[in-house]
Amino acid sequence: MKILFEKTTVMGHGECYVAVDGERISYIGQDRPNEEFDRIIDTRDKLICPGLYNCHTHSAMQFLRGYGEDLPLDRWLNEKIFPAEDRLTKEIVYKSSMLAIAEMIRNGICSFSDMYYFCDQTAEAVGKTGMKANICRSIVSFDPNMDPKEDSRFKESKELYDNYHNSFGGRLKVDFSLHAEYTNVEPMVRFCADYVRGMDTSFQIHLSETENEHKGCIEKYNMTPTAFFERNGILDTPTTFAHCVWVSDEDMDILKKHNATVVHNPASNLKLGSGVMPLSKMLKKGINVALGTDSSASNNTLDILKELYLAAILQKGIDRDPASIKAEEYVKLATVNGAKCQNRPDSGSIEVGNKADIIMLDVDSVNNIPIFSPVYTLVYSANSSNVCFNMVDGQILYENGEYTTLDEEKVKYEMKELKKSFFA
Repeated sequence: MKILFEKTTVMGHGECYVAVDGERISYIGQDRPNEEFDRIIDTRDKLICPGLYNCHTHSAMQFLRGYGEDLPLDRWLNEKIFPAEDRLTKEIVYKSSMLAIAEMIRNGICSFSDMYYFCDQTAEAVGKTGMKANICRSIVSFDPNMDPKEDSRFKESKELYDNYHNSFGGRLKVDFSLHAEYTNVEPMVRFCADYVRGMDTSFQIHLSETENEHKGCIEKYNMTPTAFFERNGILDTPTTFAHCVWVSDEDMDILKKHNATVVHNPASNLKLGSGVMPLSKMLKKGINVALGTDSSASNNTLDILKELYLAAILQKGIDRDPASIKAEEYVKLATVNGAKCQNRPDSGSIEVGNKADIIMLDVDSVNNIPIFSPVYTLVYSANSSNVCFNMVDGQILYENGEYTTLDEEKVKYEMKELKKSFFA
């Protein structure tokens, strides 16, 4: 299908037309292309941006939104989340994933990175809805004497990769995941590093999220979690580390040396009282940093525009410098850096030849006008309620309040019914 976006402000290009042919952007320019189109999209008072990336979440935890509030991470996990997750079913994971995807589509997200259980259900939800995702089965291990290759979680990870990697036209990628240092024994970590090395995939891992986690690793191994993963070969494979709140300068040097990606989750880390990731230091060292929401159980929304704003104003206060990081750099965290994190080199920016992952925001709204700079508007003024259009790989998933690949009312109803039965 050939689609033309009428002339409007396009992030990174100014006022211009954008044309899409199939799943890719075919034209960007000041002059209207002289060809026929299947559809012409009205862009009056709209800002065109690349689709946003949510590079750390647990979509199926949607059914636990608002459950176990006002607790620190260790008590929240052990007293509330882990006991609830012990009762997980495939039905819960699928329906929760559908609700999470609906929320992310509406909020302008084109792709997400997800680590959880029953991942085949999340995979099917991605396939049905047209989203992109990098998903993985989170591995935990506590028996150092167990044969890692016989571990059920590892077997599920391998099966997920074999069945779904690069499926749905490449929209879905499968990564491998070790939940964290403190939830795994060293033989499992070493085994996974050796197994995955050289494969077309990445790792997703929680890293130094809390002070207790970070110090506990030093007490146990006489090294930080970052050094622990490096010693065991994990960083031989492209790796995405979520949180990284308590990393040291030496840790950051290791992350940079191995070209790892760090995912900043400001809302979740603040809500759980974990602290604030040293964003300015990371960027000065040249580390690829992307944005994440974490789960709805710890955030409580899947809203990257909220994370974008929060990351920006939080860092200004910490640095005591309103210009320490430019607005343009923050936009990269939510777009091109996210695409790099997910190994999607033809995504993350609006350029000819790239995948047509395009969102539009209605900027003729009371929270946005007057507009002096589209970049400043996106970072400091816009919110997810302004998102009126979401296209992924050239397919329109959301337009003017309507979904094209899912039934919003059905998704909401099913989640309400699940909540009643699960917590009865």
